[in-house]
Amino acid sequence: MRIKRLLEIVYILIVAIMAIGTIVGKYTSLDYVSDNIFGSWWFCLLWAIGIALGIIYFIKQKIHRPIIVLLHLSFVIILLGALLTHLTAHKGMIHLRQGKPVSTYITKDDNKVQLPFSVVLNRFNITYHAGNMAAMDYASVITIIEGERKEEFQVSMNKIYSGYGTRLYQSSFDEDMKGSYLSVNSDPYGIPVTYTGYALLFFGLIAMLIEPKGNFRRLLRSNNKKVIMALLLLLSGISPITAQPSLTRETANEFGKIFVVYNGRICPMQTYAIDFTKKLYGKKKYKDFTPCQVLTGFMFWGKEWMKEPILRIKGNELRDKLGLSEYTSPMSLFGQQGYILGPYLQDAQNQPNDAVSKQLLDIDDKMMLLMDLMQGKTLKMFPYTSLQGTTEWFAPTDRMPKAMPKAQQQYIRTILSLARQLANQGNTGMLNELTQKLQKYQYAYGGNTIPTPTEIRAENIYNSYSFTTFLFIGNLILGLLSILFLNKKRAYRIFTYLMGLSWLILTFTLALRWIINGTIPIANGYETMLLLSWLIMIVSILTTYKMQLMTTFGLLMSGFMLLVSHLGEMDPSITPRMPVLNSPLLSIHVSIIMISYALFSLTFICAIAYFLTYRSKKANIIQTNKQLTTLSQIFLYPAITTLGLGIFIGAIWANISWGTYWGWDPKETWALITLMVYAIVLHKQSLPAFRKPLNYHLYMIIAFLSILMTYFGVNYVLGGMHSYA
Repeated sequence: MRIKRLLEIVYILIVAIMAIGTIVGKYTSLDYVSDNIFGSWWFCLLWAIGIALGIIYFIKQKIHRPIIVLLHLSFVIILLGALLTHLTAHKGMIHLRQGKPVSTYITKDDNKVQLPFSVVLNRFNITYHAGNMAAMDYASVITIIEGERKEEFQVSMNKIYSGYGTRLYQSSFDEDMKGSYLSVNSDPYGIPVTYTGYALLFFGLIAMLIEPKGNFRRLLRSNNKKVIMALLLLLSGISPITAQPSLTRETANEFGKIFVVYNGRICPMQTYAIDFTKKLYGKKKYKDFTPCQVLTGFMFWGKEWMKEPILRIKGNELRDKLGLSEYTSPMSLFGQQGYILGPYLQDAQNQPNDAVSKQLLDIDDKMMLLMDLMQGKTLKMFPYTSLQGTTEWFAPTDRMPKAMPKAQQQYIRTILSLARQLANQGNTGMLNELTQKLQKYQYAYGGNTIPTPTEIRAENIYNSYSFTTFLFIGNLILGLLSILFLNKKRAYRIFTYLMGLSWLILTFTLALRWIINGTIPIANGYETMLLLSWLIMIVSILTTYKMQLMTTFGLLMSGFMLLVSHLGEMDPSITPRMPVLNSPLLSIHVSIIMISYALFSLTFICAIAYFLTYRSKKANIIQTNKQLTTLSQIFLYPAITTLGLGIFIGAIWANISWGTYWGWDPKETWALITLMVYAIVLHKQSLPAFRKPLNYHLYMIIAFLSILMTYFGVNYVLGGMHSYA
């Protein structure tokens, strides 16, 4: 018992130190906590003590089941690999200049270390997304010289050089494009041992689910049918109406078909108009004006629209400080002394985490967005293809290439002024004609940067309907209503069919985003929330034939996830991926992690349902609570399996992309914490307290906080390399 108690203490200490370390890292740096906490001798010793105590406890308990032994052994091997990496790996950076051989690299301690070869940079290239300056990939073409042997290689994001026991990764580059930085990693002992541990872990996790005599297969053989639960939701909306000079809807919509460079890609002006309106006002529509009417209103009637109360000030603190209302006009921010936010901006930039400072910077960003639009800086609507075949898009205020014909330059400079003149004259016919000619100009000079008809059609459909808004409202209402029909099987099936329809609509929504951007939609927080909802619904649909209440669970939980994406700080804008994200491992890593979050969410719902009814003395409710516990455990096993697979597939991806499979980034650290927290309840033989349903469900509610911290806390509080997710 003493060994067991010591093991519990060490386990809790490790989890607590990892959690505290991520918070310390926010106020210091990742390098600081990596060196002084996670890489310290005492933290390594703590892991070693935990391993030793675990082995002793295993032997004393006489555990012989091969799968259980293999699973725990895999973690020992992974930690051994991490120790070998910590003690024997060498890392550093090479700065290459074109044509100059380099045979040493610089470590973090500014020491020079000899390479087993020389490296020469032949050239450095940046590949851009079509028609704009958003980078698609960075690549260094190098020559490796070893003795008289010379070989040329290309090192780019997710494509490394490996040879002579050394790996080179693309890291950064010089502004003049004639220099490149490559990170160096030499880890001949740690990586093979660690990867062996990963392989054993993957095998053990999957085997845990398919082992005939295992707990998961035993749980699947149980029969689960009914549960009663209740959730409340309050929804509200406002839609005021007023008048203001604007284009007609038809003319504004025609203008919305013009292409513009926005968020690093070529898209219809309609998309820019929607985001523009939402950023200013907080909603997709302003009064009875469409987004295109709002955008063109500021373009053509800037003076009048600057008086509109369209700027939303989110926080009370700034409103009270400046005496402003929640919705104010841009013009009201200018007084006799000039821009009233000006005197506060310097202090706000020095204290960006202060509530008032955040609100100041937010409203200032909105004002800059307005100013840039009214000056035409953001309107990159005019493509030009150089003699080299490269197409760039320009705004009227941009500096034009010298090779561009003067007549074309003049057209770009004056076309919007002419459009403004026609709009003010109310000459709708000529303005429509001018807009159509501008569209023809874009097709004539845009080359292959113009989106395909399929992409345009998909984006128009996506912009026309608020799919996720309809779905979160519909799923939550249907989930609440389904509770009333739990004892009526035939009527209840209607809700299952409706959830299937909801899933099809969400599938269609994700497909539209995939078509629009050309990549699977899992690159940011908004898209992963949609994927999580999609997974929750498909799991619920596939299991509801055996466990009827899964329809209620699926509707409520997916509705909640969609609500979070709708009301949260997540940005639904469709943007090109960062170069490092262009890896097939991204799709595998994110998809598997999202499956685990979906399953953990369902264990949370089971726990909430249990506590809503656990005091009841009715026999049918008592039976339902037993079934809830079984159901939660059925979700728990694949949830832990997929989380483990997702974490360590992510580690392999990190090793390919950054040269280190574990960097103690807050997201990966909290994912590991989550795995360790949930793994505790699998050990009921050693921890008999969890055999009691009350203790089990209470723990599952508390454990879900680690999911919330991993997904939301890291993204919006701690930051790190995964903050784009």
